Amino acid sequence: MNALKKIFCITLAGLTALLSGCAGKAAKVGIGDIGDGLTVYSFNAGKADAHLIYGEDWAVLIDCGEKGFGKTILGYMEENNIEKLDYLVITHFDKDHVGGAAKVLKNCEVGTVLQSNSPKESEEYDNYIEALGEKQMTAVTVRDRYSFTLGEAQFTVDPPRQEVYEKDESNNSSLITEVALGKVNMLFAADAEDERLEEYTASVNKVYQYVKVPHHGRWQDSNTAFADKVKAEIAVITSSDKEPEDRETVTLFENNGAEVFTTRTGAVTVKCDGVNIAAAYAEEK
Repeated sequence: MNALKKIFCITLAGLTALLSGCAGKAAKVGIGDIGDGLTVYSFNAGKADAHLIYGEDWAVLIDCGEKGFGKTILGYMEENNIEKLDYLVITHFDKDHVGGAAKVLKNCEVGTVLQSNSPKESEEYDNYIEALGEKQMTAVTVRDRYSFTLGEAQFTVDPPRQEVYEKDESNNSSLITEVALGKVNMLFAADAEDERLEEYTASVNKVYQYVKVPHHGRWQDSNTAFADKVKAEIAVITSSDKEPEDRETVTLFENNGAEVFTTRTGAVTVKCDGVNIAAAYAEEK
């Protein structure tokens, strides 16, 4: 490689790639290089899901962690001057997804609540229903693909194909959320297990630069076709030290070209401007 080519290869985001012998690949963009667009904040919520997606004047929350975690979500919103949720998506009714929903609903203005079609009895579910009643809100049970636009971001919530699943009924009822901004596609796969994930993978006809890995990174046979299809550059796994992700899942996504982040390591911030996308652990300023 001559000196002129070397100069062109050296960028703030590409220096590491050059030193590791990867010059010639597309330069990696750092999170500080991303312009205005949207932010995804995946909370360190233990083995639970809570993802806040927001732009300049809009916000969407996908799941709320376990009981008591709503306070953490509200604290982050206050710190970042987010006064309202345009949409709250409850992907399914396991405790580690609906647990903090009552606290959020009671203490934050929420425009529309989208929910799965498969109720699951628990104290957390009862608290969620009670909070909806107190706010005089009726959640929309998503049975057909549901789309909306906020700013320049397009959201599509994909419902389970079956009303009742024979195995893993709650997880397989997961709503899967797609987010598109410009040329970048993002995917939040909730806790979809084999049957649900296979259904969804069969319908995929594009790649996703970002994916929230299904079911806390637990290994399942359907992961292989899913990872091969989506070709994610960034993969986020919600896990905890007590219940860590499976190494096979991490390796699979890494082998498909993804940089893998786990929330047990720390909350994860992702920024996207419609052209580029980058991620970092939130503690890394």
